[in-house]
Amino acid sequence: MEDAERGQDRPPGGTKGTRTLLVLGAAGALLTGCASMPTRGEIRPVEASQGVDSQVRVFGVPPADKANPADIVEGFLEAMTSDDPQLETARKYLTPEAAEKWKPGSAVTVLSAGLDRLPVQGEKDPDGPRWKITGKKLATVDERSAYQPETGGGRYEEYLQLVQVNKQWRIATPPSSLVLSESDFQRIYKPVNKYYFAGNSLVADPVYVRQRSDPESRMDPTTQTVQSLLAGPSKWLGPVVSTSFPTGTGLREGTKSLSYDGQNTLRVPLNGNGANVAQPQCQKMATQLLYTVRDLTGSRLDRVELLRPDGKSLLCGVNQPATTAFVSRTPVPEHQYYVDKDSKLVRMVLSVNAEEQQDKPEPAPGPLATAADFKVGSAAVTYDEKRAAVVSGDGHGLYVVTLATAGPMPQPLMTSKSGKLTPPSWDAHGDLWIADLDPQTQGLWRIPGGTGTPQKVDVAGLDGKITGLKASSDGVRLALLVEKEGGRKNLYTGRIERPEGKGDSSPVSVRELRPAAPQMAEVTAMSWAPRGRLLVVGRESGGVDQARYMLADGSMVAASLPGATGLSAIAAAEDESKPVVAYSGEDGIVWLPPGAQWRTVAAGGKAPVYPG
Repeated sequence: MEDAERGQDRPPGGTKGTRTLLVLGAAGALLTGCASMPTRGEIRPVEASQGVDSQVRVFGVPPADKANPADIVEGFLEAMTSDDPQLETARKYLTPEAAEKWKPGSAVTVLSAGLDRLPVQGEKDPDGPRWKITGKKLATVDERSAYQPETGGGRYEEYLQLVQVNKQWRIATPPSSLVLSESDFQRIYKPVNKYYFAGNSLVADPVYVRQRSDPESRMDPTTQTVQSLLAGPSKWLGPVVSTSFPTGTGLREGTKSLSYDGQNTLRVPLNGNGANVAQPQCQKMATQLLYTVRDLTGSRLDRVELLRPDGKSLLCGVNQPATTAFVSRTPVPEHQYYVDKDSKLVRMVLSVNAEEQQDKPEPAPGPLATAADFKVGSAAVTYDEKRAAVVSGDGHGLYVVTLATAGPMPQPLMTSKSGKLTPPSWDAHGDLWIADLDPQTQGLWRIPGGTGTPQKVDVAGLDGKITGLKASSDGVRLALLVEKEGGRKNLYTGRIERPEGKGDSSPVSVRELRPAAPQMAEVTAMSWAPRGRLLVVGRESGGVDQARYMLADGSMVAASLPGATGLSAIAAAEDESKPVVAYSGEDGIVWLPPGAQWRTVAAGGKAPVYPG
């Protein structure tokens, strides 16, 4: 018995099918295998375009005897959206040879809506009819499970050739990849971060894995994620990160599923390529696994242990506290900073309980506290909170000051003739980033160590003016707000490439810009957020302003911030227990503590930032 059957009453040649799914009600039970029908719950039709609850299991319907070509095409396309990882039902619509060779799991094409399908008219093929399937491309997911947004508004187009096999119509040329609408993709797949090293920093590399478990084919999410981690980083991130796993490392032959023991320990059996490593390298391997699987499962995992092919331990298991020997962590911020109504940089001590925050700002110490006539326009504070980079209120000068000792204001490190310097940003290497919109000096600039001579940075593929930027805490990615003709601002992420072994003063470049919020018609503000995400303020086409979390690969995460309208600046800390802070033109500085509502903390304040 099928978990959920899909009916179709679409006439041949139509463009959109109607699916019927069995959706179970309040008890949340699911039809599985040959389970009996539940006695409670509602059965109702669900249109494909509405999106389907990820708890609903969907399986295709095999081809009927003597089905006509239109029914074969329709049934196959519906079966492709099945929750069966091996797509066994979909293969029944193919010729035996095509079914054997078809490997749709190697890539996924994501469409903004469903597929259009039409028979090719005016063509007489001796083998049988052909059908053209088309759609608007939203993204692709490659063989390493990495998501890549479609930037050119491209169209998907392929042809299905039908032939007769034992007097039954079958498809001889299936699509080269799995093809899903956005709603089906979100139902079947879930995002998870793999982790790789950049120096001693762990860098989140987002990928998508199937949500359903199928131990017989290694398709449970944990095993998929571990396999993806062992296969190496995504192509986009690969040039700036490294893995501790030796080339060719994989799971031990015959491993079908990974599971936890009673102490929340995950034991991972490796093949011979990963078994002969020194202890420090082995522990870094276990650290990558621990962070990766914890991202998938939450806090359920306490320890990872690696095993040899013979089942013996490699003696390099790690738990969360032990990883501090290999991973440099971003310091937990002690303060949140903003510019007050008098154009002074101030800070507030962050309480352990954000709801009990006293909201008592104090002047940022050092030269800024005694420079009575100096007005601050924007600022950035180093992660250790020992220095601040400030742009003067008129936008002409960039200054770096100490927050530890008093003294006179230093000379500016950089000036803009037309007063159009963007707010600055520090990275994990201690380098300072800023953009200038002055026509004569326009572009992206980096100041090594925050003390050297400003260096202009080449940004490959930049089309527009950089009006805002933020370096990620791992130091390998840069988020850029880019204004194009017409004044609209869009968000991109670029990869920061540093020449190896040539010192901090060597020129760096930003490569492979990719859209970070392609669903947004315009982006107003952004900030990096925990686990390699972005917190983006903007609006979709025809929509209203909103703030929501996005993965750095440009795919959208469902979480959005409630009531986030009228915001023109936003900041999030790497520590998820700290409140989101934002600037509202009506209210000034507002906070959103975890699990609470927005509240005003500084009327008249602006330019909120966390260290970084």
